[in-house]
Amino acid sequence: MSIRVILADDHAVVRDGIKAIVDRKGKDVVIVGEASNGKEVLKIANNNPADVYVIDIAMPILNGIETTNRLIKMDSRSKVIILSMHDDRSLVEKAFKYGAKGYILKESATEEVIHAIHEVYMDRYYLTPKISKFIVKGFLNTKSYGTPDKDRSNLTKREREILQLIAEGFSNKEIAKQLNISLNTAHIHRNNIMRKLDIHRQADLVRYALKEGISYL
Repeated sequence: MSIRVILADDHAVVRDGIKAIVDRKGKDVVIVGEASNGKEVLKIANNNPADVYVIDIAMPILNGIETTNRLIKMDSRSKVIILSMHDDRSLVEKAFKYGAKGYILKESATEEVIHAIHEVYMDRYYLTPKISKFIVKGFLNTKSYGTPDKDRSNLTKREREILQLIAEGFSNKEIAKQLNISLNTAHIHRNNIMRKLDIHRQADLVRYALKEGISYL
């Protein structure tokens, strides 16, 4: 019986590379769906859920950690491997707190992805060896493990999506087009975000988004 995988990365070359490895080495692994952003992942998962999801952390519209959080809420049995260029401890911690089962670095994905998929499918955890030292430091055994950080800002899901786009440099006009909303609605959301956060400069909004894990530039 094959392990069904949904693969998500906004760069087609990354997806193609992982698919090539799966075709060559993953005899019991099959890619059943591909996505270039978090919203596409959720749509595919809603219609055709997979056994394992391999998700890029820095996707547009909805980033990998927020997507993981929503997948777990849709189905607590969802098994997610985060694919990332970053070995920053805070990102690794946040990924696992939001429900990920695995975290692999893109630089070593071709060597590790098949093994990671098997481990996560068996309901075990997998981390790239380069960052496994974090386990020794005990962050997986803290009381907060498995519980998402409280959102102190009380931003809505839509506001978090817009804040991510703001942090990625999108204008109100571009945000409106991306999310299929009116320009005025995008402007209102931006103002509401600034009011809730008490932040009124673009640069400060970007810093906040990075700090809170809403954007991973």
